[in-house]
Amino acid sequence: MTMKLLRNLKLAVGGILIAGLAACGGGGGDGGSAGTGTLRLAVTDAPACGYDAVNVTIQKVRVHQSISAGETDPGWSELTLNPAVRLDLLGLTNGVLYELGQLPLPTGKYTQMRLVLAANGGAQPLANSVWPTDGKEVALKTPSGQQSGVKANINIDIGPNQMADFVLDFDACKSIVSAGASGQYLLKPVVAVIPRYISGVLGYVDPAVGGGVAGVSLQQSDGTIVKATTPDANGKFLLQPVAPGSYTLVMTAPGRTTAVVTGVPVTAQTVTPIAPIALPPPSGTATATVTAPPDTLVRAMQPLTIGGTVEVAGQLVDGVTGGYSFLLPVAAPWVAAYAPAPTALVFSPDNGAAAHYTLRASLSGYADKVVTLPALTAGSSSTTNFVFP
Repeated sequence: MTMKLLRNLKLAVGGILIAGLAACGGGGGDGGSAGTGTLRLAVTDAPACGYDAVNVTIQKVRVHQSISAGETDPGWSELTLNPAVRLDLLGLTNGVLYELGQLPLPTGKYTQMRLVLAANGGAQPLANSVWPTDGKEVALKTPSGQQSGVKANINIDIGPNQMADFVLDFDACKSIVSAGASGQYLLKPVVAVIPRYISGVLGYVDPAVGGGVAGVSLQQSDGTIVKATTPDANGKFLLQPVAPGSYTLVMTAPGRTTAVVTGVPVTAQTVTPIAPIALPPPSGTATATVTAPPDTLVRAMQPLTIGGTVEVAGQLVDGVTGGYSFLLPVAAPWVAAYAPAPTALVFSPDNGAAAHYTLRASLSGYADKVVTLPALTAGSSSTTNFVFP
C-alpha cells in the first residue's frame, strides 16, 4: 500500500507541475496593449465545518485603484459573469480552481476588489445556500451591507501587456454564521486574494480517517493558516496555491490526536511532496465553550514545546447567541520534523503541549483577546466569556 501511495505521489506531482506551468500566464500578446494589461481571476476554497455544500452565486467582480472608492464612484472596472455562476465552494478544494475569466485593465495599482453575489429571491430562492450535514438545504442570507459587493483590500499591479494572475480563496468554515435556534445562516465571507502560485504541498493521509474527514492546513509559526483543505476519498491532499516559504503542516480529525510536521519547505514553481502519513490514534476530548459578541472569530491555539503555535480549530460564534463550543483533543500532539519524500516522517508525542490551549478572539475594530485555558482532561469542560470594550 505504501509503495502504491508513493508512486501516486510522484505521478501527481508531475501532473501538477505541467498543469501549473500551462496555467501560469504572464507576459505575451494576450496581456493587452502598451497602456493596458489583464487581470485573470479564479476561485478556490478551504474546507467547511459541518456542511455538505456551500453554494454562492457570483454576478461580477469589480476592481478599483482607490481603496476608499464608494460603490457609485467613477473608475470601477468590472468582470461580469453572464449568466451568473452558482458554485458549490466545497467542490473547490485540493487545488481545484473555478475560472472566473479575464478583465482588461489600464496599467497601475489596484487596491480594492468587490465580489458581487446574486440575491436570494424570485426564481432563485437558493441562489446562495448552505446544506448542513444531516440537515436540509436552506438559504444563506447575505447582510444588506454586502449588496454592493463583498469588499477586499488588494495590492495588484497591472503592467503593460502583462497578465496578473490571482485567486479568490474563500474560507467557508469561517464565513458562515448560524443564527441561534432560527435555523437560519448568514454569509459573512472571509476571502483572501492571492497570486496564483504554482507552489504548494502534496501528500496522503490514511484514507480510513482522511477521506472527507481530516482537516489539513499549512500554517505560519504563529498559527495563522495560509491554506487548508480536506483529503479526498483516497486520502490525497493538495495545498495550492501557496507562497514560497517555510510552514507547519497540521492535520486534525474529530476525536483524534493532532499531527504536526514542522519546517515544511515550499519553493517557487514546485509542489513539495510529503511521505504518506498515518494519523495518530484517537484522543479523549474536552469541551471549551465560548461566548462573545456576534461576528467574533474564535480560534483554539496549541503552543508547542519546540516553539511556535498551531491552530487546532476556529469558528465564528453564533450570530444571535454569541456562543460556540470546541471539542479539543487532550492527548499530546504528535510532532515530526520534515523529511524529503519518500523518507518516512518520524512522529513523537509533544507531552509538554498535551491538553494546553489558548483561545484567541478577533473582532473587527478591536485588539485580539487571548485567554489561556487550564490544563484540560478528557470529559472536562470550560467556559470563557470574551468582552470587547
